[in-house]
Amino acid sequence: MRYTLLLHYSEASPESLGDEAIAEGMRRMAAYAATLHDAGVLLGAEVLQPSEATTTLRRGTDRLQVQDGPLVDAKEQLGGTIVIDVADLDAAIEWASQAPALDWGGAVEVRPGAVHTVAGSWVPNR
Repeated sequence: MRYTLLLHYSEASPESLGDEAIAEGMRRMAAYAATLHDAGVLLGAEVLQPSEATTTLRRGTDRLQVQDGPLVDAKEQLGGTIVIDVADLDAAIEWASQAPALDWGGAVEVRPGAVHTVAGSWVPNR
């Protein structure tokens, strides 16, 4: 079963974090990804640019609306995603519980996939 782990945490500027904290965060995320990979459950992962780099699109009644910034202006932002393939929700929760974002005061949302692409075609999650 495929699950996406949505990593939410407060954004801070590189200046407020400092080089040491940034390096530690990168080390912890690399170790987490390596652990998932070594266990054979990692399908993909991505840490996102800060929310200020976001562009949000909506289709109005007569035109496409393009807005700079995230969909929702909130204290915590979506900072990254990890897609894993595990036996069940309990296994997904166990892997999610090891995400560094939890130690940074953030949250990890565990969401089962419905469909995904294989060779450009949509197939149901198993």
